[in-house]
Amino acid sequence: MKKIILSVLTVFFSLCVLAQKDNKVTIGTIDSIQSKILNEQRKIWVYVPNSRNADSKQRYPVMYLLDGDAHFYSVVGMIQNLSQVNGNTICPEMIVVGIPNTDRTRDLTPTHVGADPPFIDSAFSKTSGGGERFVSFIEKELMPHIDSLYPTQPYKILTGHSFGGLTVMNVAMNHTKLFNSYICIDPSMWWDKMNFLNTTKKSLREKKFSGTTLYLGIANTMNEGMDITKVRSDTSGGTRHIRSILDLDKYIKDQKQNGLRYESKYYGNDDHGSVPLITEYDALRFIFNKYRFKLSPKDLLDARVDIVSKFEKHYQEVSKLLNYKLSPPENMINGLGYEFLQRKQYDKAGGLFKMNVENYPESFNVYDSYGDYFQAIGDKSKAIEYFKKCLSVKENPESRKKLDKLLSGE
Repeated sequence: MKKIILSVLTVFFSLCVLAQKDNKVTIGTIDSIQSKILNEQRKIWVYVPNSRNADSKQRYPVMYLLDGDAHFYSVVGMIQNLSQVNGNTICPEMIVVGIPNTDRTRDLTPTHVGADPPFIDSAFSKTSGGGERFVSFIEKELMPHIDSLYPTQPYKILTGHSFGGLTVMNVAMNHTKLFNSYICIDPSMWWDKMNFLNTTKKSLREKKFSGTTLYLGIANTMNEGMDITKVRSDTSGGTRHIRSILDLDKYIKDQKQNGLRYESKYYGNDDHGSVPLITEYDALRFIFNKYRFKLSPKDLLDARVDIVSKFEKHYQEVSKLLNYKLSPPENMINGLGYEFLQRKQYDKAGGLFKMNVENYPESFNVYDSYGDYFQAIGDKSKAIEYFKKCLSVKENPESRKKLDKLLSGE
């Protein structure tokens, strides 16, 4: 049920805009959950891809975002750009769950500590060490809540910066299978006088991490005159933050036996505050490095190319990588099908519409589109069959009008 678009670029590379209501642009909703584990009401910010219509059964991976109120807008925009805008398929469309803080020090630190100059004083560290309860909240309360209300796939990513990065490492090491991938941004590995760093090394040395992906972003937090070589041998308190991260990075790279899929990058032009955005961008490209689907001009213009097989093969390979069945997005295939229909490449159009019917059998729209295809090739009985099927799933005036016109013999 989509009008034929005049250009393949406007069909396949269409721009999916943000939701608009009452002259306001919105990118998500504020949900909440009463946590028995934390004994408090927790707000959560949730974005569901805007290409999803109300009747779609498409489901999405989920990114859980620590310090959610600080990073929600940028991460949602980035994922939209990499998964939708200009036809990008760098990464899949995703649900984003931002977790704002109530007591950041309590929730995002794995152990309780006292004063640790120059980083923290005793007042700041008073509530520290609630990290395990916070992880329990995510696992036992938040994730079931999200899975029950939103169209989720089993693939999950945890992203955190600074203390949030500390939490990411804690979960990756001690609750490894809770998430599939981890984005750790300039983490506070100096925590607890580097005792947490030492326990992390022990986990990396002794545990297996096959099937788990970790990306580490390292900011330039050195004083002027210091460089990446000099800082490794420095002993001053001011360099403890970056030294602890560089130490972690080297140790991870030395552990070839544990099966962890790992990449890191030092961002010399970014400090602790600016490094999240570029790290998240590079991390998504690393995590989903085999996800991108590329169409060549020949695929679009040569009627002999078996475009359906190309889609099927690619998404079978990606499904193995992500460990769940992944189908080409309904809207993308639908739009491309109409473009081929306009070009009278009927085999391609029919194959794409049929693939959508097989992948999204609960969507009324896929049957309507397949009906348009049969009508275009002059198969009246099949067109009637699929318009009827569409209306059996959902009554709608456009499909009803097309069916009535065929039945009346007009």
